[in-house]
Amino acid sequence: MVDAVVTVFLEKLLGALSEGSRFIIEFRDQFVTLQNELQLMQSFLKDAERLKRKNQTLRCIMVNLREMIYQAEDMLADCQLKSMDDDPTSSGWLKCLSPTKIPFQYQTGKRLEEMNAKISKIKVNISTYLGVPVLGQPGVDPHNDQIPRWSSPVYDHTQVVGLEEDTRKLKDWLREGDTDILAIGVVGMGGLGKTTIAQKVFNEREMEDHFERRIWVSVSQTFTEEQILRSMLRNLGDASIGDSPGELLRKIYQYLLGKRFLLVMDDVWDRDLTWWRNIYDGLPKGHGSCIIITTRSLEVAQKMRVKEARVHRPKCLSKDNSWLLFRKIAFAATKGVCNYPELEGVGEEIVEKCKGLPLAIKAVGGIMLCKPPHYPEWKRIANHFRDELAENDNSVMASLQLSYDELPSYLKSCFLCLSLYPEDCDITKDQLVHWWIGEGFVPVRGGRSTTEAGEDCFTGLTNRCLLEVVDKTYYGMIDTCKVHDMVRDLVVDIAKKDAFSLQDDTSSRHLSIDTPMARNHFVANSKLRALLSTTKSGEVNKVTSNVARKFCDSHYLRAMDLSRSIFEIPLTGLLNQVGSLHHLTYLSVSNTHPLVQLPPSLEKLHNLQILDVSYCQNLKSLPTYIVTFKKLRVLDVSHCGSIECLPKGLGRLSQLEVLLGFKPAKSNQPEGCRIGELKNLMKLRKLGLQLTRGDEIADTEVHSLVKLQELQHLTISCFDCHGDDIVTKLDMFYPPQQLIELSLKFYPGKISPMWLNPISLPMLRYLSISSGNLSKMNQGFWGDDTTVWRIEGLMLESLSDFEEEWPRVTQVMPSLRVVSAYWCPELVSFPIEDIGFRGGVWKKEENTN
Repeated sequence: MVDAVVTVFLEKLLGALSEGSRFIIEFRDQFVTLQNELQLMQSFLKDAERLKRKNQTLRCIMVNLREMIYQAEDMLADCQLKSMDDDPTSSGWLKCLSPTKIPFQYQTGKRLEEMNAKISKIKVNISTYLGVPVLGQPGVDPHNDQIPRWSSPVYDHTQVVGLEEDTRKLKDWLREGDTDILAIGVVGMGGLGKTTIAQKVFNEREMEDHFERRIWVSVSQTFTEEQILRSMLRNLGDASIGDSPGELLRKIYQYLLGKRFLLVMDDVWDRDLTWWRNIYDGLPKGHGSCIIITTRSLEVAQKMRVKEARVHRPKCLSKDNSWLLFRKIAFAATKGVCNYPELEGVGEEIVEKCKGLPLAIKAVGGIMLCKPPHYPEWKRIANHFRDELAENDNSVMASLQLSYDELPSYLKSCFLCLSLYPEDCDITKDQLVHWWIGEGFVPVRGGRSTTEAGEDCFTGLTNRCLLEVVDKTYYGMIDTCKVHDMVRDLVVDIAKKDAFSLQDDTSSRHLSIDTPMARNHFVANSKLRALLSTTKSGEVNKVTSNVARKFCDSHYLRAMDLSRSIFEIPLTGLLNQVGSLHHLTYLSVSNTHPLVQLPPSLEKLHNLQILDVSYCQNLKSLPTYIVTFKKLRVLDVSHCGSIECLPKGLGRLSQLEVLLGFKPAKSNQPEGCRIGELKNLMKLRKLGLQLTRGDEIADTEVHSLVKLQELQHLTISCFDCHGDDIVTKLDMFYPPQQLIELSLKFYPGKISPMWLNPISLPMLRYLSISSGNLSKMNQGFWGDDTTVWRIEGLMLESLSDFEEEWPRVTQVMPSLRVVSAYWCPELVSFPIEDIGFRGGVWKKEENTN
C-alpha cells in the first residue's frame, strides 16, 4: 500500500503548503523537494507494489519507503501543531514533542534534509530495479486520480441471479416440517453463494408467514457457545447480559416454546460440535421447526444432524447466468445492457475465468463498473486477471487480489481499514467514513465537502462488491455493511504485510480495542494512528486500566473510537488523558456509560474534526469550549436525552458539515445556542433538530435554514413536545429549496406544514414521516396541473390517524420507486391489505406488493 501512503501524504502536504503557516513556510523548500521526489515516484509505484509480492528485495525497499513517508507525515503534523501553538491567539502548548536542547527548527530542518536524501536514493533504487527512467520525467499530479461522485450505490446489492432452483428446493423442504427439528445443509466451496441462498429464503415474505420466529446466527471461526446464545437472544429481541450459558439457553427455550421457528447457522467451520449438541438439546422440538446450516464441510453438516437427503450442494452458475450477473454489475448504469459491442468478447473472456463462482464474478464486475468502457483498459484488466490466476488458481482469491490492485490509491487505505473488524462484524458506514476523514484518507478536491467525499469512498467500495449490505434505508442507501470471509482473509493478509494492522505486534499503526493484544498486552506505541472499538452488534468492549493508561502515550493518534465500551477506570479520568493527544482529529465516545460530562482537558484538541457523543443518555451538557474547535466538521449529540441545549456560539463553527441532535435554547436559557445561529453554518449538509416548545423558534428565526445552500438532509423530531404554539412555528419554519431528504418524526399537527409542497421543495427525493398526529396533507402538498413531486422514496410509519388515499399520493408522485408503510391503518387503498398490523413495501419498478 506504499502508493496509497504516498498519495495520502501528498494530499496532506499540498494542503499544508497552501495554509502558509509559519513553520511550514520556514521549511517550504525541503517540503517542496520532498513533494517533487514523491510525485516523480508515483508513476511507477503501482507496478512496484504488484511486483513486491514476488521479490523480497523490492519488498524491503518498499517497506523502507513506507516508513519514511510515515515519519515525514509526523514531522508535517508537528510543524502544523507548532505553528498553531506559536499563534498568539492560541492557548495550546506543544506537549507531544520530546523535550530537547536542540531548537525545533534546527532539528526538523536536519531531519528533512536527511529524509530527502534517503528518499531520492530509494527512488533511484526502485526505478533501476524496474528498469524505469525517471530523470526529467514530469511529476504526477495526485489530483489526476479523480474520485467519481457516487450519489448512491449504482446497482441493487440484493439482486441475485440463477438461484431460483436453489431457493425453490429449500422452500419445499422447509414446508415439510418434522416431529423433531428438520435440519437442512447448504454445502459448498467458498464464494459459491451459500449464504446468499440462505438469505434469499430467510427474507422471503412466504417464510415470514410460515415461521413464527426466525433467527439468523453468523458463526465465525473464533466463537464461544455463549456468543452464539447471545446472538440468538438478540434475534429474539432480548439483549440479556450477565447470565450463564445455561440460563441463556433456558430463555431461548421459553421464547421458542410452542412456536414454529427457523434457525439459520451460517458459515459453520468447527468440527468439534460440542457447543451445537448443547444448544440443539435445549431447543423445543416439533411444530414444524427447521434449521439451515451453511458450511464448506459435509462432515460438519452431518454432525449437525443433516441427513444426506437434505443436503443441498449449490452448483456454479451457468455460462449464461454468469454473463448475466456480470452485466448487471459492470453495466449497472445502463441497467445491465452492454452498449459497447467491442467489450462483449473481452467481458466474456473475463467471466469465463471466474468459473461460475458468484463472488468472483461480482468482484470483477465491480472492477469494470468503475473503469471507463474502453477496449484497451478492459483488455489490460483481462491480462492482469490472467496473471493473477497463474499465481493463484483460486478464481475467487485471484479476482479479489485483482480488485485490490485496481483500486485507486485513496481507496486502498480505506479498504485496509476493514482488517480491524472481526469476522461477521456489522460495520456502520458512519464509523468507517469518520475514521477515513480523521486519518486523512479522504482526498477533498474542487471545494467538495469532506463528509460527502468520504461517503463516495464508501460507495466506491460497495460498488466494487468489497463490502456486503447488512442494513439499508427505506430508499436503498447502505447504513451497515460487513465483509465476506474471503475478502477479510485477503485484507487481513495485506494489512499484516504492510504493517497497517498487526494483531500480535506492538508496532501496529491501527488497532482494534477488542483484540486480545489490546485487552491484555497493550504497551505504549508511538506509531499508533487509530484505536477503534469494533465490537459485534449488541456487544460491548471491556477496556482495562492497562489499556486506558497506555494508549494515551500514542502521541500521533489521529482517530480514537471508544464507542460501546465499559471501562475499569472512571471514564472522565480517561478522557482527561485524551486531552494530551493534540493530533487527534476523530473522537467517539458514543454509547459509553455513565459519561456525565466532557472534561476541561479536551479543550486542547484544536485539530478535532469529528466529535461523536451520541447515545450518551447521562451526558448533561456540552462544554462551552466546543465552539472554539474551528476545524470541527461533524458534531453528533443525537439521542442524548439529558442535554437541554447546546452552548451559545455554535454558529462560529464555520466548517461544520453534519450537526445531529441539535436542541435549541429556550427563551429562559441565555447561555444556550438559539436556532438563529444555524444560519451561519453555510457548509452544513446534514441537520437533525430536536424541538419541544414553540419558544425555541423566535418569530425572527423562522427563516434560519432558508439560506443554507449546502443543506441536503434534514430531520425534525418533536418527541415529547409541549404546547400548541409549536405547530404554528413549524408551519412557518421553511427549509431550503434544494433539500433532498426530509424526515418528520412525532409531528404534532393534524395537517402537514404549509411548506411541505412540491413548489417549496422542488428537489426533494426522499420523504419520511413517522409517528405523531398527522391526519391530512395541506392543500399545497398535491401540487397543481404543472407541478408534481420528484420524490423517489417515501416512508410512512406509525401514523394511526393518516387518512389520505394512496392512489392520490401516487398520482402526484410520478417518480416514486419504493414505499415503506407500517402501522397506517387509515391509509386508503394501499396494495397491502393488512398494512395496519404488519406493514408493506411497494416497489413501482417490480410492480409487486
